[in-house]
Amino acid sequence: MGEHRQRYNEEFKKQTVQFIQEQTKTVGDLAEELNIPKSTLHQWMSQYRELKNEPAASVDRVRELEAQLKEMSRQHQEKDNKIADVEEELAIVKKAVHIFSKPRN
Repeated sequence: MGEHRQRYNEEFKKQTVQFIQEQTKTVGDLAEELNIPKSTLHQWMSQYRELKNEPAASVDRVRELEAQLKEMSRQHQEKDNKIADVEEELAIVKKAVHIFSKPRN
């Protein structure tokens, strides 16, 4: 007779992947503990993995955070440049108003 295959719902798979990501144990160790084949866990990880659930010590998580930091720094610099441009434009307008508001003789 054929072997009975266990079926798992989507929520169980997502929760299991999140649990794996929060652990410091290897996928192999967790596969033994959960009695789920290691290859199945790897498939679920590739399908449901979310980097935000991983500890910061994870290399992938660190890379993601570095990329976010770089992007935020770029956006911050862009805003600073835009503010400087607007301040310069305002100074020019103030000078123009001052010049053109003087009475002519």
